[in-house]
Amino acid sequence: MKTSFVALVLFLVSSLAQGLNPKCATQDHGSNLQVFHVYSPCSPFKPSKQLSWEEDVLQTLAKDQARVQYLSSLVAKKSVVPIASGRQIVQSPTYIVRVNIGTPPQTMLMAMDTSSDAAWVPCTGCIGCSSTAFDSAKSTTFNTLGCQAAQCKQVPNPTCGGSACTFNMTYGGSTIAGNLSMDNITLATDPIPNYTFGCLQKTTGNSVPPQGLLGLGRGPLSLLSQSQNLYQSTFSYCLPSFKSLNFSGSLRLGPTGQPLRIKYTPLLKNPRKPSLYYVNLVAIRVGRKIVDIPPNALAFNPSTGAGTIIDSGTVFTRLVQPAYVAVRDEFRRRVRVANVTSLGGFDTCYSVPIVAPTITLMFSGLNVSLPQDNLLIHSTAGGITCLAMASAPALNVIANMQQQNHRVLFDVPNSRVGFAREQCS
Repeated sequence: MKTSFVALVLFLVSSLAQGLNPKCATQDHGSNLQVFHVYSPCSPFKPSKQLSWEEDVLQTLAKDQARVQYLSSLVAKKSVVPIASGRQIVQSPTYIVRVNIGTPPQTMLMAMDTSSDAAWVPCTGCIGCSSTAFDSAKSTTFNTLGCQAAQCKQVPNPTCGGSACTFNMTYGGSTIAGNLSMDNITLATDPIPNYTFGCLQKTTGNSVPPQGLLGLGRGPLSLLSQSQNLYQSTFSYCLPSFKSLNFSGSLRLGPTGQPLRIKYTPLLKNPRKPSLYYVNLVAIRVGRKIVDIPPNALAFNPSTGAGTIIDSGTVFTRLVQPAYVAVRDEFRRRVRVANVTSLGGFDTCYSVPIVAPTITLMFSGLNVSLPQDNLLIHSTAGGITCLAMASAPALNVIANMQQQNHRVLFDVPNSRVGFAREQCS
């Protein structure tokens, strides 16, 4: 009893040092981690100055657009993409979890990202990093990996000036340099020894998120690969609404405790970008009408990278132009309000109350119906409501707003992803 009380006190002190609200310091348990929105009251990364609704939407859209453009350029490349370069796409990590690193453990907040492989954290002495950093000197189990390590071949632009395997990468308008490192990590109450991650030494530019990154992709440096024996490449999450003050979102690792009643759609493999979670989106229904979309706008094409991915880091769903226009026009037709306005990248906004039709994403073997909470963003002040979707250059991205309050289950060994409604806000 005394030990657990001391552990709780230490955790609360650590949380306060991280800037966490003590009301949010509920301990993770089993293989379940609490998921926080990066701007939630439970996050130290929320903006210091309260943005207006319009400013918030426009900022989010701009970051989102950069991410979607990078995703599209990444999959459209003709050559093989290096495994770990998926980390470059994290323009606006939206959901964060707590991870304990080192011996004794240091609590770090890391963005979870399904379209990225490797993990990295800002380390003490890092030039340009946030004030919250991992102090590797205080961990008795920390090691820097040398150039001979097999993992050194899996990071972008590895160099060996000294004994350490160092890497450089660009991301957004920033550059990042770090050492490839290894230490014990603990997720909830699960210890994972000798975890390989990047220990950041220098960042430039302003696109680098202050927290670390936990890659949930399918590459060799991802959490799935490094914890294969523990979690069998299976995980699920339920993302809380970013408007919610009472967060109960969760990341559930491993096959135990996953929902039994859940419908699946097959995962598709793009050999040129094997980390991304491609699915077969076959049609989209607005209300009761299946809209007329050219087949090639939804078709999976490994050679061009076209198709549809499930992504936890993009905020608003993007559809390639012909698909988006078809969905948008049918949405407008059913809303029956003549005066349509725009806001930033959203072109279907209304200044009067509306009743929106349900939009249903129709995958192979699975339909996901999106009610108004997953479709509309509302301003509290100006009375503006927008359809929270936009067009994309080359890739359909099912984003996190449309996934909120669903349990999304990634079952990689059986090559499938499942969706089930679950209230987690």
